[in-house]
Amino acid sequence: MTPARAAPSGFGERLRDGPDGGRGPSTLARVDAISDLLDGPRARGAFMLRAVLDPPWSLRIEDRAPLCAVAMVRGEAWVTADGGRPLRAGPGDVVIARGPDPYVVADDPATPPQVVIHPGGRCTTLRGEPLRQTMALGVRTWGNSADGATCMLIGTYRMRGEIAGRLPAALPPLLVWPEGGRLVPLLGEEIARDAPGQEVVLDRLLDLLVIAVLRGWFARPGAEPPGWYRAHGDPVVGPALRMLHDDPAHPWTVAALAARVGVSRAALARRFARLVGEPPMAYLTGLRLARAADLLRDTDATVEAIARRVGYGTAFALSTAFKRERGVSPQEFRTRAAAHLGT
Repeated sequence: MTPARAAPSGFGERLRDGPDGGRGPSTLARVDAISDLLDGPRARGAFMLRAVLDPPWSLRIEDRAPLCAVAMVRGEAWVTADGGRPLRAGPGDVVIARGPDPYVVADDPATPPQVVIHPGGRCTTLRGEPLRQTMALGVRTWGNSADGATCMLIGTYRMRGEIAGRLPAALPPLLVWPEGGRLVPLLGEEIARDAPGQEVVLDRLLDLLVIAVLRGWFARPGAEPPGWYRAHGDPVVGPALRMLHDDPAHPWTVAALAARVGVSRAALARRFARLVGEPPMAYLTGLRLARAADLLRDTDATVEAIARRVGYGTAFALSTAFKRERGVSPQEFRTRAAAHLGT
């Protein structure tokens, strides 16, 4: 994505113009890291809303969602994290808010909050009085005016498992990306429809919008992308990462990976840890458990079958690793995920 206009001064975490001085990732790094991103955001029943508002308005977001995208259709909004500086978003811009910390979206930074958005999209006054019905304006549309000066499209991931685990740590609490491109009007057209399969269509459009913004964010001039993003372009670590992702169930060892990429075991371990931020086998464990979580949430396969698919010999081995990493057993995770999606 190429921004169509320069970022105004004081715009906070917006695109910064200027050469990258050779510090950016290689083309190969970008391709493979983007593939990694495509494996990341996967909305399931995301909270989607078109907000239409006339000033003065101010919304305090306390939904504790792992990630939220706000696409500006018209008007402007100011987004402020607690203790942070306000960021301005204009027409076509996309705001990415990293949870779970609260933030405020308002017509002006000085406008005090009037509405609180709670988990699950529940909205109330500051005193806790419900507002969802009184401000409903139609299919997935909400606000204080049917033709308000500001129109925003809001897409919220409800569960942390829907976002690749490394993404939140690589992002600022709030960022604004200029010119969301063709996906913003497309999402706007779809969000007000009420047709069969519409929820799935909106989920995928939200995923595409978030991926497009993050791709631009990591590749912008002067960016300092996270180590795992840069590592994909490394001639040693990149191939090792691709092998792990292509076949996480394989009984990999550091020695086997090193032999495949043509370096010593110690050299691979040292280089992998420096670029990715963790040792190869720790990375593989995280990858296997993330895929297990996806299968638990998205399929009805048994824990035994899932264990074999992600590289664990038995259901007991998977359960032990899963509970150590996530604090709950695979079955508890599946139950909670189903309950969450049912709310």
